[in-house]
Amino acid sequence: MGILEKISEIEKEIARTQKNKATEYHLGLLKAKLAKYRAQLLEPSKSAGAKGEGFDVMKSGDARVALIGFPSVGKSTFLSLMTSTASEAASYEFTTLTCIPGVIEYNGANIQLLDLPGIIEGAAQGKGRGRQVIAVARTADVVVMMLDATKGDVQRELLEKELESVGIRLNRTKPNIYFKPKKGGGLSYNSTVPLTHCSEKLVQLILHEYKIFNAEVLFREDSTPDEFIDVIVGNRVYMPCLYVYNKVDQISIEEVDRLARRSHSVVISCGMKLNLDYLLERLWEYLALICIYTKKRGERPDFNDAIIMRRGASVEHVCHRIHRTLVGQFKYALVWGTSTKYSPQRVGLTHIMEHEDVIQVVKK
Repeated sequence: MGILEKISEIEKEIARTQKNKATEYHLGLLKAKLAKYRAQLLEPSKSAGAKGEGFDVMKSGDARVALIGFPSVGKSTFLSLMTSTASEAASYEFTTLTCIPGVIEYNGANIQLLDLPGIIEGAAQGKGRGRQVIAVARTADVVVMMLDATKGDVQRELLEKELESVGIRLNRTKPNIYFKPKKGGGLSYNSTVPLTHCSEKLVQLILHEYKIFNAEVLFREDSTPDEFIDVIVGNRVYMPCLYVYNKVDQISIEEVDRLARRSHSVVISCGMKLNLDYLLERLWEYLALICIYTKKRGERPDFNDAIIMRRGASVEHVCHRIHRTLVGQFKYALVWGTSTKYSPQRVGLTHIMEHEDVIQVVKK
């Protein structure tokens, strides 16, 4: 019995089992087994054949966005519209066969946009270059999921399922669970909140499935068994995702309104170039980038050349970006902008910068 057969057997068993108090341990165990087999499936086989052509593209720019979607939803058209790169677009499926990079220039930042080949159902098992596509998606900062508005919600559910099964968690935060395997001393189990999904017995059963008998576990939030398994496995990627519904010019205005009101969703039309500017605004929000301008003493700020940083960056991060020796010579900085109480404010290295702040560094 191969791994794929085992996975489908367990999935059928989970679907058959009723969810109640009596079956929660059984379900928890099945989920742990399922996660284990899926991890085995993703590991490359030991007897690898001749090396194929590389698929990943070197990271460049300030951020990286991966375009994922089924064949023929308009990914290549979108790339050609947003960047100066021309990706072949045609009305048949699988026009794009490899990863094509492009660069969006927005707010002074260079955002790398990757046009990936279309995903088909069963991509997580390696169908239609699915594994390579998903591996590239794991390295991105944000996933843009292109969906055909005329197909309803079917595509969204299928793609979420494929990404879920390879350990990509969309628009979710890492579970607040402390887990540390130990050499001995058995299982130390604690929680700071009342738990409704997990119990000590279930945690023990899941850990035994992974052959872990000595560990320290502390739940700081009410998590599900699935989230606990994610913490044990430890190779999960939590990333923001923007659902983009293309071809809205082919559906009714009521349907457009319904799709636009869904969380993390944007409606566009690449054919008629509708709503693309709003999509860029939302993408900037999801990337959590900020622009910071520098100023020399006695001169006007340089608004042509911004330093692009992540939201939450401090003055120290900005100094490192300007020059690595600057922190050693740092005396104080003057900052103008929304992060200060008054302008200019004299700040230290720990001051958190905000979008479009101006900074002047004074050295010792």
